Amino acid sequence: MSGQPRCVQVLNGALAEIFETRDDVILLGEDLLDPYGGAFKVSEGLSDRWPERVLTTPISEASLFGVAAGMALRGRRPILEIMFGDFIALGFDQIVNGISKFREMFDDQVAVPLVVRTPMGGRRGYGPTHSQSLEKLLMGVPGIVVVATSECHDLRALLVSAVDDDRPVFLIENKLMYGRPNRRPVGGYLDELRVVETETRYPALTFSGSDFEGGAATIVTYGGMLPIVLEAATELILEHEVFCEVVALSQLLPLDLEPVVESVARTGACVTAEEGGLTGGVGAEIAARVQERSWGDLRRPVQRVAAHDGVIPAARELENQALPGVRDVIDAVAAVAGVRI
Repeated sequence: MSGQPRCVQVLNGALAEIFETRDDVILLGEDLLDPYGGAFKVSEGLSDRWPERVLTTPISEASLFGVAAGMALRGRRPILEIMFGDFIALGFDQIVNGISKFREMFDDQVAVPLVVRTPMGGRRGYGPTHSQSLEKLLMGVPGIVVVATSECHDLRALLVSAVDDDRPVFLIENKLMYGRPNRRPVGGYLDELRVVETETRYPALTFSGSDFEGGAATIVTYGGMLPIVLEAATELILEHEVFCEVVALSQLLPLDLEPVVESVARTGACVTAEEGGLTGGVGAEIAARVQERSWGDLRRPVQRVAAHDGVIPAARELENQALPGVRDVIDAVAAVAGVRI
């Protein structure tokens, strides 16, 4: 995969392209100005080129959401960068009681086309309030779109699509992804895995080591869990001759279930894998819907892989114990497939 740009470079280039082609886009957030360029450097270089359209702000997430909503209502396309995904909680009143409802409250006469970009996830030792995966909190808010990026998705296309969307879009970016290559499938393959992509605004990727024939289980995942799930799927093939399909969603809300249902119809078993907490998680919603729609295809109940319910420690060894890993995915596949591993 040498020569592929890092994910942070792809996102940074996409932002520059958007600024070059649209004059209605405003970027706002904390510490965006060069030479700092944002906490994870996605915004680096933009304020030097477009100083009047890159606005660094005080530390007040609730105000940021309100200002971005006002800009969107007045015809601008604001991109709001929240430094850590944990801090979206500070803007929840604006999200739940304003941004998500304005279009319907005003009888479709207004739109709120804003994009919220924010990093989520742990595995960097940042501790309890900077390591959470809070997508599940957004899943209960109708009227918004939640999109999870991954290192295998077309990051440029996802960001451009989000800015073009007339709905409020939350673009979730896993922290570990930034420094890794954007590993796009080539010729329908990623390494030895066959890959198909849905033709939707926010596509899902489905991976198979058996050309979509004879899979033992479907593993549904997104975002920062995808590399872990692909590692588990590869180990299952090489060490145990157990072949799985992996469905990597990008659109979490409204939930894009069709590729999951199609895969489960082929495999007859389903595992969900997420980095967020188990209780009330994204996997719980997927499991419930799969069992509603695909009950006749399932040999066993859906298994969920997720983080422990609790605070995420800063100490690396303890953090690794709290968050799901390769072995957790393998054990869940063994349980639904009825195999000994």
